[in-house]
Amino acid sequence: MSLRQRPRPQADRDSASWWAAVRRHELLVQRCAGCGTPRFPARAVCNRCRSLEYDWTPASGTGRVYSWIVNHQVFLPSMADEVPFTVLAVRLDEGIGHGDDLLVYGNLVGADPGELRPGLPVEAVFADIDDDTTLVQWRPRR
Repeated sequence: MSLRQRPRPQADRDSASWWAAVRRHELLVQRCAGCGTPRFPARAVCNRCRSLEYDWTPASGTGRVYSWIVNHQVFLPSMADEVPFTVLAVRLDEGIGHGDDLLVYGNLVGADPGELRPGLPVEAVFADIDDDTTLVQWRPRR
């Protein structure tokens, strides 16, 4: 299956800035203006201090594998030729040491799922599906 056949993410009030940055091949993390806590996914209220103020800060695009799943189920007919595929939960480096996991999800590229292990260093790569949609994927850092 080509990436063009995948379902498209839908930006909402909280995630629109993130998706716009991804389209530019940038990763941003929402940061609470009240206490400085980074947070992902984006949300209106800080779960640490309850502030409604925030800004967006650049993220390095690096992290470590937190968990993964190798999917063997065909959920959508348009994805039948892509099964099995691997989805990673990546703990962004910006979240380490802050007491909050900044987990970002995306497909594994450039490696076999048999190479995965918890803590494996990975980096973001961007897949432009069409003129409107870009997805974040993850590959091992060499």
